[in-house]
Amino acid sequence: MSQRKPYPSDLSDARWALIEPTLSAWRKARLDRRPTGQPAQVELRDVFNAILYVNRTGIPWKYLPHDFPNHGTVYAYYAAWRDEGILAQLNYDLTGLARVKEGRKPEPTASVIDTQSVKTSTNVPLTSQGTDAAKKIVGRKRGIITDTLGLLLAVTVTAASLSENAVGIQLLDQAKKTYPTISKAWVDTGFKNAVIEHGANLGIDVEVVKRNPEIRGFHVVKRRWVVERSIGWIMMHRRLTRDYETLPASSEAMIHIASIDNLTKRITDETTPTWRGTY
Repeated sequence: MSQRKPYPSDLSDARWALIEPTLSAWRKARLDRRPTGQPAQVELRDVFNAILYVNRTGIPWKYLPHDFPNHGTVYAYYAAWRDEGILAQLNYDLTGLARVKEGRKPEPTASVIDTQSVKTSTNVPLTSQGTDAAKKIVGRKRGIITDTLGLLLAVTVTAASLSENAVGIQLLDQAKKTYPTISKAWVDTGFKNAVIEHGANLGIDVEVVKRNPEIRGFHVVKRRWVVERSIGWIMMHRRLTRDYETLPASSEAMIHIASIDNLTKRITDETTPTWRGTY
């Protein structure tokens, strides 16, 4: 890593050690395909730290501090890792390590599904957003599926107008492809029979968890609280408080980055200050 004063979002040596092998293998494969085979000048750790800085602070790419690599270079790496599945692969690998650290098997068997509708910024194309009539939000809908620890297993971002059923079906397909061991999923009452039936076809028992009608206001709902907490973890990264991304694929990538940030800290027993100044 280049010599500069570190930012709170920077990776420690221990966290970088978890990420570096995947990124170095990706770069080597890229260099092997180049006519010259000359190594790039930019350090991958600096690039990833810059991406974490954007993700954590919420700034536009062009506002990256000058002690990071050029914002165009950083974005080019980010786009390549997004499009080539490197960020998703890192999330998969780190999730397995985090599960093992907690005494679980790397591959989960149970999961929890939820969605979150968020407002979009002015640069987001109208064709990729819509209105969530129930929540009265114009924007996009994030669907996530986690394991019972709250670790991200799959994510999809769509127009907010898409139904819970359609999002749930996408998530079940994605999760089952990545984790064939999944046989159970808990959902809230927004998901209907279509999701339950689709899950059954995939070999996943989808169970609807209802709120207690006798309790008014907020209360912890069995199983569902896990994924709701995961959404809270994601929202600690300011780039995700609103959807700023032109492409839904970039929105999904930003969620993967937030998850990678959290997973590396979980595995190495590290933490950083929150935006409220607490630890």
